[in-house]
Amino acid sequence: MNNNKMICDLETGVCGEAGEDALETIDLNQPQKVVHVYYVTDPICSHCWALEPVLRQFEVQYGQYVKFHTVMGGLLAGWGGFADVKNGINNPADVAPHWREVGEHSRMPIDGSLWLNNPIQSSYPPSRVFKVIQQIDEQMAKSFLRRAREAVFAFNLNIGEDPVLIEIVNQIGLDGAAIVKEANLPAGQQLLDEDFALSKSLGVRGFPTIIMVNEENKGVKIVGARSLDNYVKGLQQALQNEAIQAKPIPALAELLEKETRLFSKEIEVMYDLNQNEVASFIQAELSPDAYTLKEILGEAYIEKR
Repeated sequence: MNNNKMICDLETGVCGEAGEDALETIDLNQPQKVVHVYYVTDPICSHCWALEPVLRQFEVQYGQYVKFHTVMGGLLAGWGGFADVKNGINNPADVAPHWREVGEHSRMPIDGSLWLNNPIQSSYPPSRVFKVIQQIDEQMAKSFLRRAREAVFAFNLNIGEDPVLIEIVNQIGLDGAAIVKEANLPAGQQLLDEDFALSKSLGVRGFPTIIMVNEENKGVKIVGARSLDNYVKGLQQALQNEAIQAKPIPALAELLEKETRLFSKEIEVMYDLNQNEVASFIQAELSPDAYTLKEILGEAYIEKR
């Protein structure tokens, strides 16, 4: 071998050492930093429901930078001794006007009248079901949480009751009776208690809370339902101000295929539309046989056929 790097090999066409392979694949990109996002929430948290459009957009456009962890926070253990003095909530009936206010402000439809005639006694049952499903598949657990929120907020169903939970689990393709039975065992509560301990260790006191933590265990805590800019800035801070790039927004057909049901506000946020532009946008983007257009509580929504 000629060790003089000023001399070029006529056969390989290389000045210096050619190495063993004429063609090899390399990757000069630095390993991407991972930001862990802890989303501390509860199935009956109204502001978490209001956050859905923005949180979905954040996941769609910036999910490549993060690993999501959905954590149950335990909003309502039971009504015995419960009081939310700040919001004037001392009994189930006090929740109804609060929910209606959140629904009117966010335009994510909320009925809330179940608090007057069939109040939820605890948010722990749907939280335990979520935790059991999460052990099976993270994405299915997220689908369950979404369906449960649709059920309680828009369709006024008591997700604290086993028959309602069984039906929701069946809808996502699992054995509802078996999952709910497992969730009601001590092991189901143990899973939930682990989330409560994690939530406490993260210093969470209200929902929704999103905590972004980088590999150096530094990051940012964002409390309440905020705008997309807040979460993007939080991500940049967790990444120590490295440049980040948003992924393109998926076509409405692709989004509906994944989500099954989308409310008008969610379409408006994702595609930067005014409310009066949604109907024509849907018609332009979707085949008539791909969806059903419906309305609830004065808000339009579409369902996949």
